[in-house]
Amino acid sequence: MIRYYSYDLILIIQYNLFKIITSTEIANFLDGTEPAREENIQANVLHIALSEHVHYSFTMKMTNNLDKRLGERIRIERESRGWTYSDLANYSGVSRAMLHKIERGESSPTAALLGKLSGAFRLSMSTLIARAEMQKGRLSRFEDQQVWVDPETGYVRRQVSPVSELPMDVIEVTLPAGAKIHMPSSAYAFLKQLIWVMQGELMFKEGNETHSLHTGDCLELGPPSDCIFENATDLPCVYAVILIKTNGAA
Repeated sequence: MIRYYSYDLILIIQYNLFKIITSTEIANFLDGTEPAREENIQANVLHIALSEHVHYSFTMKMTNNLDKRLGERIRIERESRGWTYSDLANYSGVSRAMLHKIERGESSPTAALLGKLSGAFRLSMSTLIARAEMQKGRLSRFEDQQVWVDPETGYVRRQVSPVSELPMDVIEVTLPAGAKIHMPSSAYAFLKQLIWVMQGELMFKEGNETHSLHTGDCLELGPPSDCIFENATDLPCVYAVILIKTNGAA
């Protein structure tokens, strides 16, 4: 949970929850010398929080670069089809003003918005993101996998599978505690999908049907419909999405 917070908030948490630990003890802990006091476990939590912030900052830098490339890729997809802003707005339901901002890199697209745009282009969301800049090949190393963070919810999306000719993609998603993602039916129009919960709990609603998924559960999605991914717990939920592209999808 802390990984999605700012450094200032971590410092506030440190002051309010860890103030009984002295700065010297924390420094000793970070240097590898365990504090002798019972609050040792709290210093450990703080260490994790600070470490997660470093990872978060690096991830956000990667995401900011990807947002710019996504905007450029959306422009290329639109222009390659001979579409105007008005055309894409009509096909996707995204306003012309927002499309203009995204293409110019002035606004970061949300997960729901990318779902609408990928549906309009008849692309899977993973293909749209992958086309922004990923090298093709049979091996996808962890450090090279594309990571995108939804600016609205903190949802983290990692492209796990290589970019290849296989009609399948594997995506890892981390949904923060309390987060909710709405995805339009157009995002699933040319896809078959499986959701596999690897950690935590996920409330998934497709159309009028709601599924409560727990660690290890795997669900095959039904016909395309508006969907909601919700994490109603106090801990992050990690799940994999396996996409199988059908005829008409790229």
